[in-house]
Amino acid sequence: MGRSQQTFNKKENEKKKQKKKLEKQKKKEARQATSDKGKSFDDMIAYTDEFGNIVSTPPDPSEKEEVKVEDIQYGVPKQEKLDDTDLIRNGVITFFNDAKGFGFIQDDKTGESIFVHINNASGPITKGNKVTFEVEQGPRGYNAVNVNLSA
Repeated sequence: MGRSQQTFNKKENEKKKQKKKLEKQKKKEARQATSDKGKSFDDMIAYTDEFGNIVSTPPDPSEKEEVKVEDIQYGVPKQEKLDDTDLIRNGVITFFNDAKGFGFIQDDKTGESIFVHINNASGPITKGNKVTFEVEQGPRGYNAVNVNLSA
């Protein structure tokens, strides 16, 4: 009689494979036993309340609010076109970078921040100066032009 062709190491590897196969089969059976596939449609539905939280109860129809599609705003609101009478404005320089030659003016009337470049100023300007200026539409918003120091 001849010796077995399988070595001890091969037998051990085969036992490990069989063990893993049995464990995998047991896990599969356990998953099938606790599966959610048998749930009804009503058990799977989730609702959101007015605060965006997920709840299991449907919302009350009497608390429903009607919203007009025209009233919904998304993104940054469009800036309104300027009138010719509002072109000359007063403001204060809130920031100015001498090295780069630009800054921002806070408009006294609207409180918005308007970009200003040194090329659009009649003289040297610094932070805190009170100025009069005109506004024109630029590629990224309003720009101050004809900037003059006011008394």
